[in-house]
Amino acid sequence: MKIALLGYGRMGKAIEKIAQDRGHEIVSKIDKNFNEGRLNQSDVAINFSIPQAAVKNITSALESAIPVVCGTTGWLDAFEEVKQVALKNNTAFLYASNFSIGVNLFFKLNELLAKMMQNQTDYKASMEETHHVHKLDAPSGTAITLAEDIIENADLTKWSLDNAAEDELLIKSIREGEVPGTHAIEYASKIDAITIKHEAFNRQGFALGAVIAAEWIADKKGIFNMNDVLNL
Repeated sequence: MKIALLGYGRMGKAIEKIAQDRGHEIVSKIDKNFNEGRLNQSDVAINFSIPQAAVKNITSALESAIPVVCGTTGWLDAFEEVKQVALKNNTAFLYASNFSIGVNLFFKLNELLAKMMQNQTDYKASMEETHHVHKLDAPSGTAITLAEDIIENADLTKWSLDNAAEDELLIKSIREGEVPGTHAIEYASKIDAITIKHEAFNRQGFALGAVIAAEWIADKKGIFNMNDVLNL
């Protein structure tokens, strides 16, 4: 399979190595300061560019009928626009806030726990997420996905960063060191607490998941997510 990398930072480089190890060819690399190869030669594009460049990069590929797998967060106000471009050009688009297989299982665990806690009014939900200092958005896209599933199953109106009203889900975002990503959800009462946590040890899981998603989407048309890839 011929792959275009939209964004060639740390994730782009990690994806390149895994893709090549799995027998794929990188035919295009697009980043802020360079444009190597030819995008139109690719079978699929993987986007991990910065949020400000994401919509332009994704749209360029979709308008050439190239399926796109996107892991960039912080641009989702334009999601419907991108979705329509994919459908108009009869190609495929797959967005995930996190491509790690473990995280996607954690999403399901979070949803199940939220449903179990619906009637347990003595417990208050909150979340803490920690990432490396280079991460530009806060809270993380993964944290927002987790929060939306909690809110959907609770008497909460929205999430709030660092300070939250009684009817809001508190998310605390920490940026320190080179932490790949840790997300912890707590339900606390006056007598005990229930906590679930996912901790990434490195970026390999994210990169592998993105390549697996690209392999899956290459011959498809439509709008997808990791639930489709993993059949969850």
